[in-house]
Amino acid sequence: MSALFLRTLRDDPADAEVPSHRLLVRAGYIRRSAPGVYSWLPLGLKVFRNVEAVVRQEMDAMGAQEILLPALLPREPYETTGRWAEYGDALFRLKDRKGADMMLGPTHEEMFTQVVKGEYSSYKDLPTTLYQVQTKYRDEERPRAGLLRGREFVMKDSYSFDLDEAGLQASYDKHRATYQRIFDRLGVEYVIVAATSGAMGGSASEEFLAVCDVGEDTFVRSTESDYAANVEAVVTPVPAPVAFDSLPEATVRDTGDTPTIDTLVDWANSALDGEYTAADTLKNVMVKIRKPGGKWEITAVAVPGDRDVDPKRLEAAVEPSEVELLDDADFAANPSLVKGYIGPKGVQRAGFTYLVDPRVVDGTSWITGADEKGKHYTGLVAGRDFTADGVIEAASVRDGDPSPDGKGVLESAKGIEIGHIFQLGRKYTDAFELDVLGENGKPVRVTMGSYGLGVSRMIAVLAEQMHDEKGLRWPREVAPFDVHLVIANKDEAAVAGAQQLADDLDAAGLSILFDDRKASPGVKFKDAELLGMPVVVVVGRGWANGTVEIRDRFTGDAAEAAVDGATDAVLAAVRG
Repeated sequence: MSALFLRTLRDDPADAEVPSHRLLVRAGYIRRSAPGVYSWLPLGLKVFRNVEAVVRQEMDAMGAQEILLPALLPREPYETTGRWAEYGDALFRLKDRKGADMMLGPTHEEMFTQVVKGEYSSYKDLPTTLYQVQTKYRDEERPRAGLLRGREFVMKDSYSFDLDEAGLQASYDKHRATYQRIFDRLGVEYVIVAATSGAMGGSASEEFLAVCDVGEDTFVRSTESDYAANVEAVVTPVPAPVAFDSLPEATVRDTGDTPTIDTLVDWANSALDGEYTAADTLKNVMVKIRKPGGKWEITAVAVPGDRDVDPKRLEAAVEPSEVELLDDADFAANPSLVKGYIGPKGVQRAGFTYLVDPRVVDGTSWITGADEKGKHYTGLVAGRDFTADGVIEAASVRDGDPSPDGKGVLESAKGIEIGHIFQLGRKYTDAFELDVLGENGKPVRVTMGSYGLGVSRMIAVLAEQMHDEKGLRWPREVAPFDVHLVIANKDEAAVAGAQQLADDLDAAGLSILFDDRKASPGVKFKDAELLGMPVVVVVGRGWANGTVEIRDRFTGDAAEAAVDGATDAVLAAVRG
């Protein structure tokens, strides 16, 4: 270590929000270069390369072939698919010296499709799966949490090309199993959840989420089945319609100063017969939606009053369009929209779109705005008094909601996305007219799958899941070194013995981080705990008695081993 390019820090970096960020910086694995951009130092790069090796081994084993495409890409292919506009501000755009539009690639579906179109023309060439391990770029508005949400990151992205849906399903299933093997080898605790396809397009989609309290993704799982889904992908069970022939007519009532759900419920319980809760009210949230290249369109999103509109579910529901809440200027420009008293009739009368939660079925009766200050409808019935323009999955999902598969209820947890697999279908092959000549001599439109895995993010995930209060703890599969050998004895014989042990372990095929610095034993022990090698060997006071100490960084267990059998004892500890 005396020659290793390494500087550990005693204090947490000021901008670190999560344990992985704090520890990777303190341990000298990474350094910040710019917001959301990090440099890999020697120990960090070793972990990175080890994760990369696991990914490559499993991808090669499934029959995928590695290629490498550029990160600097032309505009035209992404214009063809519409994603030049769809990505919006998240895309790094630039011009070359001749004024041609270029971009830094966030993903490579277009480019892989063009590569295959240029090389293959017959059904005999398929199926094929290509992959790369490539740096990606996304101009995150708020990069945070170190490697977990950066502007520059490394992914493994692969793409399958098949003749039909059965072939696509086989490729998808093969990738799913491969990802499970990768994450199992890395020792990650993860779940597979149903997901939305987002800007990628396509149909079937699943995410691999590492279970972690600091995760930005909320997922839910059933208490009584294997159902699991990202909250954006949860489909609300739709109640049966209710007969409304005998329901009383809707009535406009003076409700006074009741611009919030709480004040409206208080009014109802004081002025109407019966007991009322927020679930009896219909909340109308006004937003504006803009399709790629289009204009803003005002839309109401109606949800039961006991729920909020979940921004992530709303964004997923309208993707690739943008969505924002109406601001004061929007309300000023549309005086028919009376804040706190908006209802379906006024929205539609003004010519705006009115979308409802799936629970707002025909026959359900609501207390909701009457589009005048201080006035609300009671008994406004869906399907009789108003008809929505459509249904939208935007309401918050909460613990205790019925599971969409009809088994049990949902409970929520946090996770970090480490993989995402998509059945793209023909979105991109249609855009680039990727056909091959079929067995019958007629053109066949190829179908695709896309499969992403976060390589650089995985280092942060492992740090999040496996650290303790003392520092990092790397699984043997990816640790920078197999053994951290610490000299905690100034005796010349002990120093020479430690050097000999390091040489013997190296000859036995182990990688050794040899702490030969002149620092105190306390400093060395703290660094050994911070750096996180799975096995720590201490040549200390016991050397005079013919022993060394072997510590397991994960369990904290320590055992003495005789010097003359130390090599075998360390080998046994490393190999479990």
